[in-house]
Amino acid sequence: MTKTLLKVFGKTWKSYKHRFVPWICLNLRKNERTLRQVKDRSKDKQIKDDEVFSSLTQLFTALLRSDLRNQSEHLRLLPTSSQHTYFTTQHDTTQRGPCDTMLHTLGFCIEKRPSSLPSAGTGVCVTRGHVPKGALVAMYPGTVYQADEPILIQSIRNSFVFRCIDGILIDGNDKGISKLVFRSCSGRDRLGPFMLSDSSWLTPHLMNPLAVGQYVNNCSNEKAANVCYQEFDVPDGFPIELYQYFPNVNYRPDILRPLRCVVLVSLRAIQPGEELFSNYYTIVH
Repeated sequence: MTKTLLKVFGKTWKSYKHRFVPWICLNLRKNERTLRQVKDRSKDKQIKDDEVFSSLTQLFTALLRSDLRNQSEHLRLLPTSSQHTYFTTQHDTTQRGPCDTMLHTLGFCIEKRPSSLPSAGTGVCVTRGHVPKGALVAMYPGTVYQADEPILIQSIRNSFVFRCIDGILIDGNDKGISKLVFRSCSGRDRLGPFMLSDSSWLTPHLMNPLAVGQYVNNCSNEKAANVCYQEFDVPDGFPIELYQYFPNVNYRPDILRPLRCVVLVSLRAIQPGEELFSNYYTIVH
């Protein structure tokens, strides 16, 4: 009897595409209205990887252009053709803050705010602009762990451990040992003068305003999900000078493995003042 129950539990456990590991242990009783059902893996992604690539490149390029005062020396090490992307006078090089840059580039801005759900703590809201359906809205920051890498100590009392479909885990906790691990890995990885990750999400002053996805709360019966998670492996062609805005870093350095990111994509149009809600449970049949 016990073996049968364990087998059933194991099968159900593996069917969950995304799960926040400690959270699910305390919420095994499913609520159908808060589940996201996907018929098969090919139907999971709301938008194509090319669209994710385009949105990230567009925003990161704008963030870099708005910070040319601090970036110019590094950029002069790039090929002349790449320098023209940032230094040409045809582009808007107005000095803006990250949120203003996001608003100007994507048409909306998100920020951390007190959640509208009772006892939910911090949430993420659209503070300005309008989010269209199928837009990249946020990113889930954190250290990326492969299945064979140690995360036991970091996961203790940690509700920010996110599981991808292939078992890769992302620790989005911005406190304690998780914070120390990310800073260590981020400081380790660089290519000459170019940083390969962004650790500013660990501070109140974000370089990349998308990097607040770990604070998006789970939907409820009253608050339906308006965003969903989508995995994205950074391709080889991504500009090296823009890696400094990725809020993710591999726990173990491996140049042969692409950087795994998780983005949040809007399921419908979202108006200013609305809070973002996701499905912590996604079942892939």
